[in-house]
Amino acid sequence: MGHVEDVTAEDTRVEGGSANGSAQEGLANAFCLANRIPSIALCALSSADEQRAGFVEVADGKTLVLKEIGEFSKALQSWLLCALESGEIRGVGDNPLHGGCFLGATHRSLDEMVTGVFPRSCCSASTPWRWRSHPCASGWMISRRGWGDVGQRLIAYFHGGRRNWGCRPRGTRPPGILPPSMGRPSSASGADGPAAETAGTGDSVRGLPSGAGWDSDLPAFQAAEPKVVCLRLVDFVPDADQKQQDAWRHWIPQLQRQSSGLLAVDPLAITYSAILEYRLPRDLRRPDVIVLEQGVVVVLELKGPDTSERAGLDQVLAYARDLRAYHEECHNRPVVPVLVRPQFGGAASPAEGRSVDGAWVVSPQGIATLLGRLVTTLKAEPLSLQNFLRDDAYCPLPSIVDAARELFEHGELPYIKRAQAHTEPALEAITAIAKEAKATQTRHLVVLTGVPGSGKTLVGLQIVHAKWLDRLASPDGSARPKSPAVYLSGNGPLVQVLQHALSSAGGGGQTFVQDVKKYVEYHSKKGRVPLEHVVVFDEAQRAHDPDQFAKVHKLPQADLSEPAHLMHFMQRVPEWCVLVALVGSGQAIHNGEEVGLPLWREAILRDQAAGSGTQWIVHAPETIRDVFDDVEIVLRENNTLNLDHEIRHHMVPRVHEYVEHILGERVGDTRELAEHLFQSNHRFLVTRDLDEAKRYVRDRYGEAPLARYGLIASSRCKTLPSLGIDNTFSTLRRFRAGPWFNNPKDDPLSCRRLDMVGTEFKVQGLELDMAILAWGTDFRRVGGVWSDSMATKHQKKVLDSLRLRLNAYRVLLTRGRDGTVIFVPPVPELDETHEWIVGAGAASFACGRWLPSQSPSV
Repeated sequence: MGHVEDVTAEDTRVEGGSANGSAQEGLANAFCLANRIPSIALCALSSADEQRAGFVEVADGKTLVLKEIGEFSKALQSWLLCALESGEIRGVGDNPLHGGCFLGATHRSLDEMVTGVFPRSCCSASTPWRWRSHPCASGWMISRRGWGDVGQRLIAYFHGGRRNWGCRPRGTRPPGILPPSMGRPSSASGADGPAAETAGTGDSVRGLPSGAGWDSDLPAFQAAEPKVVCLRLVDFVPDADQKQQDAWRHWIPQLQRQSSGLLAVDPLAITYSAILEYRLPRDLRRPDVIVLEQGVVVVLELKGPDTSERAGLDQVLAYARDLRAYHEECHNRPVVPVLVRPQFGGAASPAEGRSVDGAWVVSPQGIATLLGRLVTTLKAEPLSLQNFLRDDAYCPLPSIVDAARELFEHGELPYIKRAQAHTEPALEAITAIAKEAKATQTRHLVVLTGVPGSGKTLVGLQIVHAKWLDRLASPDGSARPKSPAVYLSGNGPLVQVLQHALSSAGGGGQTFVQDVKKYVEYHSKKGRVPLEHVVVFDEAQRAHDPDQFAKVHKLPQADLSEPAHLMHFMQRVPEWCVLVALVGSGQAIHNGEEVGLPLWREAILRDQAAGSGTQWIVHAPETIRDVFDDVEIVLRENNTLNLDHEIRHHMVPRVHEYVEHILGERVGDTRELAEHLFQSNHRFLVTRDLDEAKRYVRDRYGEAPLARYGLIASSRCKTLPSLGIDNTFSTLRRFRAGPWFNNPKDDPLSCRRLDMVGTEFKVQGLELDMAILAWGTDFRRVGGVWSDSMATKHQKKVLDSLRLRLNAYRVLLTRGRDGTVIFVPPVPELDETHEWIVGAGAASFACGRWLPSQSPSV
């Protein structure tokens, strides 16, 4: 950098010529700045012939004499930071050109600094800076009231909270630092590219990379100005409201005091890292604070007294669970959830911390003590801040909608190690069958079975989006482009939600996801050949029998079942085809769906009896061997085609088993199973207060803009409308599944509004993060058994109405990835039902009920 020297008062002058110096002297013009001044106005220079230095008030005679304009731009950075940090700039003088402080330059280095700190996109009538053009220079006009904020932005921009006042070469920034307007990338990237720009926009984009509002070692965080830290967080979360900003201003000084205390007693604390507002990719949730203590990951959630205790605990427990499950650096590593709250359980939170339901609860004054204890009792390999913040380190299991969107836009899913361990064998088996079908020119029926939430839909979506299928499709002699695969579903809401989500990717989502009713009606006309060699049929166990098919489709040849029609269509496909039937257990909820899998066997036998000459090869797991046990059917058993492990609920097993206990399909004590689910952070909560249930989900997911929570109920309860839960037929006709599942919380059609109800017919096959299930009188305990005596009667005769009610509640109880809040209305008819659910182990909203002596899980 250029030479900087101190001079006496009498030496205060402009060196290198007058203000109108010659052009030959070029940029060797001097610019004097006082080292200690109460007010200042700055104006950048546009050329050697038009120089305007505004004016400078000299306080103590010390000046910085700068030989070149390039030196000015660099020294100005250092000088401003020092002066602002020390509080030596307390006001703004009047610039004769603009009536305020003008900061800008034609010189590239300074201009980059200015436009980086004050993005033009942030400029509005309410901001204290505005972009102005002038014959002298273009730059930012800073009002008097805006100078304090300007200074903090400069500090945050150049140093990111690190006390290092040295000047930097032109056009450079501290490692990993971006202008606040662009957010802060992970330390591993340190890039200024488009991805980094996207990271700070605050848009609800599921593909955003990870990042944090602040990350540094603990000493740097402790020493940073609280305003600087807060400013960085505001820039990282540009849509943060005033309440959130006030919370940051309240908590940051307390966290810094606790950091100071920890640094004073723990010599290793200088190696610890502090991360604030770490953004979890894909869902945009942000844990308040993460502390990396050597190899221990501590997640701190900071709550005030107005947040429900249960919601605060469950929120931090979910953060810890997801980091363990989906963060590559957190596998087999202690991840400790900590709720920081002034009061808990009606009393002051303990300064030393105590264990509650698998998490630590501590007062703000006890953070340092607890962190010191954790690092001495838990051991693991050291974890670097850089590795933790890698964009690809956190890879969560996507929802069905997210998976469809990702596959449609990019053709593949991110590698999800734990989920793929359960679904990849089935995917590989179906891939091999399709390639065999192409090579041998044969036709195959693949039956993929699985418990609810085991990933059947995920496998089906991956199949129809597989890139290798493009190479297998056979020409059909027409000019039409081949579409190698299609995903069919009779679940109207599922199709609507997926097509609604995929429409944002260009409108072509209908190509891959289609309503089976429309597909059947189109191909029922003579001569129409399906374009697809591979068809995936979702929820094949719910396929219509001949009677129901005739009622739904009104087609000439209506004496066949839905499976028979599909297999007949697939025989028209040139050379080869594969029909993949996804089969779930216990999910028949419509009249005409009770027959299930035998319809597929009957379709094959009917086809062979008709002498079509087509040989279908069936691939299925041995668990359904009896369905296809016929000498006329070629059956190849493959047990990888049975998905028996639940992955929907964040890899928590046995959710389906517990639901069977609630529904009375399994006998025995459920206490151990309920405790297992609770300690795995999957919630089954029960209440008789609907407002309490709504308050819980809003508190728990209020900081998660992409979280989906909603109110669901049975379609056949006549009691709920009188309680404000409108499940009437006229209301449900206006229900729109796509907007309900996909739209943001401020949309009147969004599920997050908790006013429009989704029934079993609207939510089957889809998932929420948390569901509020309003239990109805249509399925209640009476004298120790289930009864549907108060349910709305079916218009048509059904085989087993009670079984349909049981299956409906099975669907409703398994929609939540994080769990279900069961609201049992306070009516006498449901008192026994409430006692049954509580006896099955569903927890109340009180905290500390479960295993109070157990330390938090790590």
